[in-house]
Amino acid sequence: METPRDDEIEFDFFDDEPATTEAPPSRVRLPRRGGGGGSRRVVRPPHGLTPLLRLLGLVLFVIAIVLILVLLIQSCAAESKHDTYANYMTEIDKIASRSEANGRKVADALTTPGAKVDDIVATLSGIADAERQNVEAARDLDPPGQLRAEHLAVIEALQFRVSGVDGLATTFRQTADSKAASDAQLLATQADRLLASDIVWDDLFKTNSEQQLKTDDITGVQVPDSNFVANRALVGEEAMTQVLRRIRGASTGGTPTGLHGTNIVSTKAQPGNQTLNTTENTVTATTDLAFDVTVADSGDSQEVQIKVTLTIEKTGNPITRTQTIDLINPGEQKTVRFSDLGQVPFATKTNVKVDVQPVPGEKNTGNNSATYPVIFSLG
Repeated sequence: METPRDDEIEFDFFDDEPATTEAPPSRVRLPRRGGGGGSRRVVRPPHGLTPLLRLLGLVLFVIAIVLILVLLIQSCAAESKHDTYANYMTEIDKIASRSEANGRKVADALTTPGAKVDDIVATLSGIADAERQNVEAARDLDPPGQLRAEHLAVIEALQFRVSGVDGLATTFRQTADSKAASDAQLLATQADRLLASDIVWDDLFKTNSEQQLKTDDITGVQVPDSNFVANRALVGEEAMTQVLRRIRGASTGGTPTGLHGTNIVSTKAQPGNQTLNTTENTVTATTDLAFDVTVADSGDSQEVQIKVTLTIEKTGNPITRTQTIDLINPGEQKTVRFSDLGQVPFATKTNVKVDVQPVPGEKNTGNNSATYPVIFSLG
């Protein structure tokens, strides 16, 4: 039987379950068309262009890094090449200096007053041994790749010096008891090897090395020179004739034969080339003040190791300088310069004296000295 409230009965069987709510659909904002008064539109690059720009930036960064690395490598390589050349030339300079010193010893051996054949032979043999050591030292060096040929020229020049000095020693020994006119020519032929060594060093090593350094853009590296022949007047046939004559005279002992003597030709104040006289002279004393003394061999024999002394009289300690003429042949004139004289006395009369040491066998020594009255003035 229905009651009047049956239609009001409510079923709450599912009231304890929460209601399921669907999210409203997201709103998509479409770009507006036209230039109306709405909000300003932001223009963005297309979605695919941003990675491309990033990639391009990365590529430029990598290129910059590579360029920096290349420049650093080139700088290090240039510095390394410079050091290689510099270290090599330093070692060559040591050899060149020792060899030049040996060349001066050869000249000294041939110009030592009173030296005998045996003394000269012993000295030359020792010098040849020293040059052999220079050859070995050069062979032990590792030259830069571009200077291989030039380095071989160094070795060749040194070998010429060994053979030339050895040849002189051998020829002196073999001709010790000879009086043949051809002996001097034999000696000159051996001495030619010494001249050749200087030419090889200058042309094939020094000049070519300087050109290679210029090609490689290497600066601040000096190519050493090395001149073995200290006095070219010693290596000609005429000079060797005089050397033999002097040595053979010393070997026989006693008083030297022939006419011996030197004399003062002139004394000149420099700068200005002012010839001094023995009466009165006014000399302008500049910072470059120097005196040139010319001496002549007035005999018929070769003279060696002639000492020339210049003295400027001065209250207290006089100014004294000495120069040596290594060798002078008959009829020849040699000039020596005296410079770096220090503070000379001003505005007062003084004397400049020149004395030439007499040579063995010289009888007339009256022309070996000269005195010049001088007043020094400021320039």
